[in-house]
Amino acid sequence: MLTPNQFEAELLTKSRIVSEQDGREACNIIHAAGPSKVVITSINVDGELLLIGSHQKEKGQPPEQFRIPIPKIPAYFTGTGDLMTALLLGWSNKYPDNLGKAAELSVSSVQALLVRTVEDYTRAGHDCQSSSLEIRLIQSQDDIRNPEIKYRAEMYN
Repeated sequence: MLTPNQFEAELLTKSRIVSEQDGREACNIIHAAGPSKVVITSINVDGELLLIGSHQKEKGQPPEQFRIPIPKIPAYFTGTGDLMTALLLGWSNKYPDNLGKAAELSVSSVQALLVRTVEDYTRAGHDCQSSSLEIRLIQSQDDIRNPEIKYRAEMYN
């Protein structure tokens, strides 16, 4: 599995990602290099944040691809990429043939954790847009172990 963000996917594929179709094509280019599972964890398309996932179950076959729209939270966080990758790997181990479900669980955990982080900093009187926020891992254990799925994978045809 490969889990680049938009910038990393552009570097790997030597192409710009300015549309959903570009993101899907980037996944195909990465599949051709070997990984059967690709999740571009954050793509900014026209001000909307998306995750695009792609699972090529058999070489030479078209991959199953999906998108998950993700609401933007107006803050900068430390550690979200590492957390997202860890969750994707963990949930993919539990659901090896269902990358969409693994992504739904992962995104739902991360978003719940980020909301909690902003709430904690705000309650403490901190301006959440003034600096990078340390994510609230310990306080979000239940959201990590047993996330409520609020963000759904939408399959492409």
